[in-house]
Amino acid sequence: MLLKTLTEAMGPSGFEDEIRNVIRDEVRPFAAKMYTDVLGSLYFENNVSEGPRVMLDAHMDEVGLMVVHIEDNGLLRFKPLGGIDPRVLVSKPVQIGTDKRFGVIGAKPIHLQSEDERTKPLGFHQLYIDIGAKDKKDAEKVVKLGDVCVFTTRFEEIGDNCAKAKSFDDRVGCAILVETLKKEYNLPLVGAFTVQEEVGLRGARAAGYRVQPDIAIALEGTVCFDVVGAPSHGQSTILGAGPALTVQDSQTIADRDFLDFMISVAKQNDIPYQLRRVKGGSNDFGAIHKTRAGVIGGGISIPVRYIHAPAQIISLEDYQNAILLVDAVLKSISEGGFNL
Repeated sequence: MLLKTLTEAMGPSGFEDEIRNVIRDEVRPFAAKMYTDVLGSLYFENNVSEGPRVMLDAHMDEVGLMVVHIEDNGLLRFKPLGGIDPRVLVSKPVQIGTDKRFGVIGAKPIHLQSEDERTKPLGFHQLYIDIGAKDKKDAEKVVKLGDVCVFTTRFEEIGDNCAKAKSFDDRVGCAILVETLKKEYNLPLVGAFTVQEEVGLRGARAAGYRVQPDIAIALEGTVCFDVVGAPSHGQSTILGAGPALTVQDSQTIADRDFLDFMISVAKQNDIPYQLRRVKGGSNDFGAIHKTRAGVIGGGISIPVRYIHAPAQIISLEDYQNAILLVDAVLKSISEGGFNL
């Protein structure tokens, strides 16, 4: 399954080599033109020259960790790559470096903590990675400073048409883009798999300038908080209610005409959708729409429970409906359904 292949690949911010190669192999048979830029983003284009130039974006990188120090006893100190809550890290298994050395994130056990320590959440300075090394020299045989780590969670379908994995943000967007690029559209279409979104939308900014699209759509995994006890006004998205369309986030206020257009397409095709009801966070469109003289477009996102955590959950119905919505939007644009 495509989602399994993409989510289990390694690719923290700035180290997207493995996931980029996986995506390249998936899409190569369907691309008229394929290339990378200096930062490492991957691009696919079709042969159509007439019509509005449309850019579909999905970022390849996932949140991760970087080894920054090796203690004399062989334990590894690390810093986060992207927004990670240290409270969810204790006891989680990770894989380190290109040879995927196994390790476990550890901390002082509760038996040895003071009463004051037990009342405070752990910080990164209190955590370490244990690879079973007997000392620093032993650890340095297999790990070096600057090595990156990702979680080892495997993809699995669970419950009522749901799935869990480590990196739905944003491998679910990459999967939607891969499936879209396998189809033919009568408009100039560029698929951009970008780098370093989790550390500041960096690849997307360069991509926006390179592609120079008339319309851009970011395909993203977004925050979902719909669990027991969550107030209705705090539920940014709801699992299973359909792909989420961005109204506002920390980087973007949606172009109202294009948002209304996507809503109308969803309604005309009986595709469920919801609005992303939170200001926090952003996606690559936040960088793309500010390039050159400005770019029209928006975001189509999949709700992800426990986003940026070692194990995340999506609805496979949301995923399939997002594929349908992207397809319907592109077909409508090619038929003149949206006027620039």
